[in-house]
Amino acid sequence: MTLQIGIVGTGWFGRMHAEKLVSMEGVQVRAFCGSSIEKAEQAAKSYRDARSYDSITNMLDDSKLDAVYICTPPFAHGEIELTLVERGIPFLVEKPIGVDEETPNRIRQEIARKQLITSVGYHFRYMESTGRAKAMLADRTPVMAQGQWMGGMPGVYWWRNMATSGGQFVEQTTHIVDLMRYLLGDVHEVYAAYGNALVGQREEGVTVPDVGAVTMKLTSGAIATISNTCAIRGGDRSGLQIYTDKGMLEVTGEALTDFEEGKRTEYKSGNNPYQSENEAFLHAVRTGDTSRILSDYEDAWQTHRVTMAANESAKTGLPVKLS
Repeated sequence: MTLQIGIVGTGWFGRMHAEKLVSMEGVQVRAFCGSSIEKAEQAAKSYRDARSYDSITNMLDDSKLDAVYICTPPFAHGEIELTLVERGIPFLVEKPIGVDEETPNRIRQEIARKQLITSVGYHFRYMESTGRAKAMLADRTPVMAQGQWMGGMPGVYWWRNMATSGGQFVEQTTHIVDLMRYLLGDVHEVYAAYGNALVGQREEGVTVPDVGAVTMKLTSGAIATISNTCAIRGGDRSGLQIYTDKGMLEVTGEALTDFEEGKRTEYKSGNNPYQSENEAFLHAVRTGDTSRILSDYEDAWQTHRVTMAANESAKTGLPVKLS
């Protein structure tokens, strides 16, 4: 059985997934949907027999698809997912799943009602090194974690606008929040402080904070702090450090480092997490077995709630409890 896949979004992520999908046996990229027909045609022309569309409805009416990848900016979520749910078509959606709570909450309720197969693109979960860290933590007691996502500000217009991106903690740092949740468990209280240190002063039209620090209480009793900045022009860094009764584990996009009682051991992540993520999702589409999907929509909703709580706390200056 050859799976027929549609892709909504014509930017880097949509094309990245398309390139990986066409390298897999029994998979065909059949359709691209873009914000304009011109963008969709440009994306589709590299793939044999792929058609182009400017609306999700037109794409689904004209193409018989087994699954859809949603690779749109954060503000564009809602109609796409709800249309797919209504038609019973499984989807993989890139993070973040929205810029508010109401839209993703409605989507997750509809997904649960239809019992639809979904996956969310938290690829850190699929790294071999993350799996090793999770296994190590089974016999260690985490007491604290520190995470960071430090870098510069992307140039795309929607990223710089709080209303269309949700800000850095929602759009980028969500990866570290999700990694923390995957390894350490859920969050029940959030306190955040954001600031505008540099970018808003030197560039016009920037409404996102360019620095932030978020402290969280976990249900396990551990404490975590995750910081981010999009104001620096060098020294990029992202990862999570977990302090336990046996030392410290550091997880980054490339490796796991174990600092245990005076020893330092590094484990490189040997797999491509995007490929593993795709294989898990498409296996579920073919067989109905979702056990290999490490982040479905319901789980991603819990990560999204944490990032939304951080934005709320930064706005009000008060801690936010998650029920």
